[in-house]
Amino acid sequence: MSSAQDTPAANRKIIHVDMDAFYASVEQRDDPALRGRPVAVGGSRARGVVAAASYEARRFGVRSAMPSSTAVRRCPDLVFVKPRFEVYRAVSHQIREIFARYTPLIEPLSLDEAYLDVTEDRMGLGSAQAIAQAIRAAIQAETHLTASAGVSYNKFIAKLASDQNKPDGMCVIPPARGPAFVASLPVSRFHGVGPVTARKMEALGILTGADLRDRPLPFLQAHFGSYADYLYRAARGVDERPVRVERTPKSVGAERTFETDLSARADLHDALERVADAAWVRIERAGIAGRTVTLKLRHADFRTITRARSFPHPVGDRPTILAAGRLLLDAQLPVVGGVRLLGLTLSGLTAADAVDTEIQPRLPL
Repeated sequence: MSSAQDTPAANRKIIHVDMDAFYASVEQRDDPALRGRPVAVGGSRARGVVAAASYEARRFGVRSAMPSSTAVRRCPDLVFVKPRFEVYRAVSHQIREIFARYTPLIEPLSLDEAYLDVTEDRMGLGSAQAIAQAIRAAIQAETHLTASAGVSYNKFIAKLASDQNKPDGMCVIPPARGPAFVASLPVSRFHGVGPVTARKMEALGILTGADLRDRPLPFLQAHFGSYADYLYRAARGVDERPVRVERTPKSVGAERTFETDLSARADLHDALERVADAAWVRIERAGIAGRTVTLKLRHADFRTITRARSFPHPVGDRPTILAAGRLLLDAQLPVVGGVRLLGLTLSGLTAADAVDTEIQPRLPL
């Protein structure tokens, strides 16, 4: 089998396939009463977190990882549906079998998205665009779900392109158009640029890819540290990462930087719960469990520490992960000067369906 690393970066043809509102679309497919209605997959109206939202719900500003109570305030008619991850995993497996007809070079990112290297045209369709269209048509015919696709010469631009014409759309960005396409986008669309970084960029007068491209590397290094090299290349449409076959993440989690530093225990616990909600959405989407929970804590003076707790068996439920994070956090209190960032990750990963739920340890809340 050919290797993604064997293909020169300049000659690659990459597709990023992203299912449209995957969890919610599966629920609407399987229950006709939900079609056309604002649907949230996740926790209850009173507590919990939104794992996914239908496009009808997104029009009201409902998003994944949002607290359910916030989602209801934004969309009072929101219908909550309990997640069925075993169904989502089965559909995801079906979709990956479709990918495999066209290329062996598949890098799954989660249950609902993947990169494909289609530099080699195994089916003789003539172009990466034709391959992407065939894949989307097969997904719709066989699963009755829609997928959007971005087609380009590298992973960074393919992922941006897949979001360009959602839902049920496709966007093709050839090498000649790549730098101009990136320059036209708001920097908030760039992978890895979260709300806090976007606001920092705005304060520096960086609103678009063109603005970012016009800043010299020393300027970016002074303001963004080690992240500057990525930003400098991205602004020029450069990404030499190959599609990594059978990609296994080392850890899955989330972190949040706060607008103001936190020091009170109650505030820190509330913030950690929101981080755990965001991490849990990613953990569920990846379909994994893990043995080690790690807390990341960045002080107001940017001093960063990590603390971890490992278990004898993989854990795969939110209460256990959150409880472990709380214990790790409490061991660092009180903090002097406040905390500007908290993160929570799960590592030592295994497939969630391999976990025996009867022997998962439970921590007191």
